Amino acid sequence: MQSLGSTYRALVIGSTGTIGAGFVAALNQDPNCALVAEVSRRDTPGFALEDEASLAAAAAHCSASGPFQLIIDATGALTIEGKGPEKHLGALDATRLMRSFQVNAIGPALLLKYFLPLLARERAIYAKLSARVGSISDNSKGGWYGYRASKAAVNMFLQTAAIEFARKNPQAILAALQPGTVASPLSQPFATPDHCTPVGESVDGLLQALDALAPKSSAHFVDFKGESIGW
Repeated sequence: MQSLGSTYRALVIGSTGTIGAGFVAALNQDPNCALVAEVSRRDTPGFALEDEASLAAAAAHCSASGPFQLIIDATGALTIEGKGPEKHLGALDATRLMRSFQVNAIGPALLLKYFLPLLARERAIYAKLSARVGSISDNSKGGWYGYRASKAAVNMFLQTAAIEFARKNPQAILAALQPGTVASPLSQPFATPDHCTPVGESVDGLLQALDALAPKSSAHFVDFKGESIGW
């Protein structure tokens, strides 16, 4: 990345997932990146998206390595309670819906609460993995109720946080990211390898897209090809 200077610091939240690990690998190869900090459920201290105290503790632990010019939240889940996305209304289950919102919207919103203050007070980027299916305007196929709704919710959290944070740091960029269908354990039950994007291609494209974004008083929603997505 060029826009963050020659000694920028990065933090990847959810660094042991397929895409999170891809970001760590790519950032470690960037000569402009002076530090890549990682935090995941497997770390000490680890965190759980359902446990706010653990998120606060993880942020406090990471603060010693900050401030960061780039923070990437690569958390999220598609399969909930061992079951994939609902294809019709009859498949809706209250427990799984609440769990989907917990890990895809509420947990990430609390990550914003605790990790956004670690962002540097200069040009800096906070990016959250989202999904194209979280776009209300782009929804032409239906189905995937809980995943769509929880991703739309996290997009709204991000958009609202961007408006607030712009008053504190006009150079900050908040972005929702569509990585494409990346070959991973998350996508394996739902897509064939022929229809998947290699993780390296996805991550490289997302980093290039983030590098090109301009600050504004709201969030961006972009895909790994650098194209904007409607909310």
